[in-house]
Amino acid sequence: MASRALETKYRIAETAMALFLEQGYECVTVEAVADASQVSRRTVFRYFDGKDELAFPDHTERLKLLSRHLVEPTASRSPVEVVMAATEAVMLDFLQHPELVLRRYRLTRVVPELRKREVLENERYVSLTRAYLRKHLPKDSPPFLPMALSSLIDAMHRSALSNFARSDGKTDALGELRQGLDWVRQLLAGDPNTASPLILAVLPDSPKVRRALTALRDEAREELGS
Repeated sequence: MASRALETKYRIAETAMALFLEQGYECVTVEAVADASQVSRRTVFRYFDGKDELAFPDHTERLKLLSRHLVEPTASRSPVEVVMAATEAVMLDFLQHPELVLRRYRLTRVVPELRKREVLENERYVSLTRAYLRKHLPKDSPPFLPMALSSLIDAMHRSALSNFARSDGKTDALGELRQGLDWVRQLLAGDPNTASPLILAVLPDSPKVRRALTALRDEAREELGS
């Protein structure tokens, strides 16, 4: 999508989310979003199929970005490292639009329909990295490894992005992600074929580990609606 069109799409989405938060999701019509965005109703539907998509203007383009970064592994760059680098690129793209991230986070906390949609959107990212690892990990890798690694890397990304949103944009999301990915590297001990005994090893009782586990626990509770 051309940059100008993408800017219009983001502007409509951010306007819509502001209205949803101010007036309530059920009370805001597409016509109201169009008026507040100073575009026609037809323009809104040019970019979005329906009201429930207004909070998600970015995922399609970002999935394309992720796909572009999932390049062929090399002798010096393992499939896991490729996925980690691609995940960093995804985080950087999220952070290009911090207000969208913050508004969507607040909105999905109060609108169950949109929260469920966000979970489904996130799964599209995990599906791409899982498929990539399934294709590129050594053929003798344990069958669970693509799912395990893609989920673990995604958990680090979601934890960092959720902390950023909960703090109203005050945390260093990219720094937290990189810290989490380094933690994953330590677990793998440089071997992408590491089996579950290493992943399930006893972890050191340090502030860093406790923060990571607490963040993952909180994220799981939010996903389950606790």
